Amino acid sequence: MTLAIVRTRASLGLEAPEVTIEVHLSNGLPGLTLVGLPETAVKESRERVRSALINAGFEFPSRRITLNLAPADLPKDGGRFDLPIALGILMASGQVPAEAAERLEVVGELALDGSLRSVTGVLPTALAVRDEARALMVPSANADEAALADGVEVFAVGHLLEVVAHLLGRKRLSAHQFGARLTTPPPQPDMADVKGQHQARRALEVAAAGGHNLLFAGPPGTGKTMLASRLAGVLPPLTRNESLEVAAVRSVCGLSIMDRWGQRPFRNPHHTSSSVALVGGGSKPRPGEISLAHEGVLFLDELPEFDRHVLEVLREPMESAQILISRANHQRRFPARFQLVAAMNPCPCGHLGDPRQRCHCTPAQIQRYQSRLSGPLLDRIDLQVEVPALPATQLTDRTPGEDSATVRERVLAARERQTARGALNAHLPGPALEAACALSADERHWFAEVLDRLNLSARAYHRVLRVALTLADLGGESRVSKAHLMEAIGYRQLDRMLNARGPAGA
Repeated sequence: MTLAIVRTRASLGLEAPEVTIEVHLSNGLPGLTLVGLPETAVKESRERVRSALINAGFEFPSRRITLNLAPADLPKDGGRFDLPIALGILMASGQVPAEAAERLEVVGELALDGSLRSVTGVLPTALAVRDEARALMVPSANADEAALADGVEVFAVGHLLEVVAHLLGRKRLSAHQFGARLTTPPPQPDMADVKGQHQARRALEVAAAGGHNLLFAGPPGTGKTMLASRLAGVLPPLTRNESLEVAAVRSVCGLSIMDRWGQRPFRNPHHTSSSVALVGGGSKPRPGEISLAHEGVLFLDELPEFDRHVLEVLREPMESAQILISRANHQRRFPARFQLVAAMNPCPCGHLGDPRQRCHCTPAQIQRYQSRLSGPLLDRIDLQVEVPALPATQLTDRTPGEDSATVRERVLAARERQTARGALNAHLPGPALEAACALSADERHWFAEVLDRLNLSARAYHRVLRVALTLADLGGESRVSKAHLMEAIGYRQLDRMLNARGPAGA
């Protein structure tokens, strides 16, 4: 036998394209040649595979070995190709029958002694293998992760000798059964801890019910961060498919899955984060914070302190719920259906409008600070709420507020109505939105006058409609009324404030 073929999977973001490893033995000077766009880590597999085979007691062929990683135009990186390369050499040299791995795909990094180490991106690989109706062999450390993909036969191996014994039929492996202990996530912060701030609490509930983006503005210490941290606690639990999508992103990033399974993400990047850290990218594109927040919450504290360029890259993902990263020879698409919650001070010193302390900022400083938020970005934030300083009597009041469980019940009821329409209000297509709102002629005329008076954009018009529809859903009403529109417009407070300094932009 001089030619053997082994199937495996590349790990390219959330994609796992099939890679066929062709091994050919020929006469000539002994050596091993890798072709097919292997990157550094793959090229170094030559030494890992050689040592692993010899230390495990196998013969390393003293002939010319050519390995082709097809397709040739697909970049390959990482140590996941070690195990399939080793099996291909064993098959080509006749030490393992080639037909033994006919319906099997393998991934795994080899140590020098032949033991197997874990690799990243196993869950997307398992999902792709399941669709092809094949079995998957992975390192033992990745077995539970692969088994999360229901319907795929997973074999867990800890050493190269176990792989060969299974393929030779000497010691067949049983299909791995998921056995990891999914840790119970810690309890989420409760809304009962929030004192006062009734409008901000209401806005948080509306945001949770309709999937709307939310911005809190107010002096330091008024509870903006405290409120934002409680959004995840009133959101509904993840569905099975949503949990798999969230876990797949974490798998690609090499993060733990089991201790976060089924829990909505809450990401809180620092304001010094770069645009690549936020949306993803790099020479080998990887998911950023917006993808790690997929189906969860992205909280940006001190929003104007972020670099303006960093904030502007959020605009397209907020609309499309995905991020497409293009390079010269390839593209990567990552999911990014996140809910943006942000907090900001009204001015550089933070005390503009604060009755407790005097603001020392000049009008030019205030305008320059607020100008860091562009009109197009604000247009995409449905709820913009001022969070004022509380009087001491409310701070010392020991009466608890409404708890998260009660708020979550109303959120779930509102989301059931939206599910019947086919999408959350924040993502409802325009024609369906107009039909669901069912405004009368008088309401449309009044609404148009308000939009002209407030100088709101066409995007802001649809955002107001979406919020108004969510308010109707929370109230159990079948159509949007003028009262819902008035409350929804009241949540565009920053639009009114910033429009005073000039047009919002396009």
